[in-house]
Amino acid sequence: MSATSTIPAAARAPRPALATYAALDLRRQLRDRVGMFFIVALPSFMYVVFGLGSDERVGSGNVAMYVMTSMATYAAVTATTTVAGGATIEQTMGWGRQLALTPLRPLALVGIKAGVAMAVAAVAVGLVFAIGALTGASGSADDWILSGLLIWLGSAMFAVYGLAVCLVFRGPNTPGIASGLIVVMAFLGNLFTPMDGLMLDVGRLTPMYGFAALAHYPQTDGWLPNGEHDPLWLPVANVLVWTVIFCLMALWGVRRNRART
Repeated sequence: MSATSTIPAAARAPRPALATYAALDLRRQLRDRVGMFFIVALPSFMYVVFGLGSDERVGSGNVAMYVMTSMATYAAVTATTTVAGGATIEQTMGWGRQLALTPLRPLALVGIKAGVAMAVAAVAVGLVFAIGALTGASGSADDWILSGLLIWLGSAMFAVYGLAVCLVFRGPNTPGIASGLIVVMAFLGNLFTPMDGLMLDVGRLTPMYGFAALAHYPQTDGWLPNGEHDPLWLPVANVLVWTVIFCLMALWGVRRNRART
């Protein structure tokens, strides 16, 4: 009998257990009615209020699609920030100590939480896009596909943001603080209402501006509602700089927490 055959089946095949934990965590997130209201229902409602029936042309699509993209961006950011922030609090509270007693490795746990956050973001983006498609949002096929992918992939930056805020400002209320700041950043990011003048100049320096501009880029090619134009390097640089800042904040938070224990 070979040495491999003596290894218990559970030790040789840990993937089903990880998949089960990930499925249970995803189900728990989706069954959180209050959380899903802010992640999916609120952005969908705002799309209906501000975008429904708006057929005026914007770039290669219409106003309804522009508003739908803005609200899907806000939904994805809220989803990843909420899930990542909640995971950080779990690690500093009793649930984290319970998991530490199991064979689940920290790296596997981080991977599961990241996967759950991106899955919830995909659900949020998919629902907002589906509502838009059923209510008059129109654009080219490339606009839909590229905007959807950019929103979904780019929202990972705000998972890092949620981790960073909750690691730096430890406490049970920090996920709420992180989500509340998202609203402010969404205004400055040109998501809720078109900005102009000094507010637009200030907004270009804030975290969500670059992400939102990239999400709109397939439809608008960088043209803003006020007639100004953003070159592609500007939103790309914004996203890269803020991703580095959030990563450094999260790293500092991890090192500080380890130094205390």
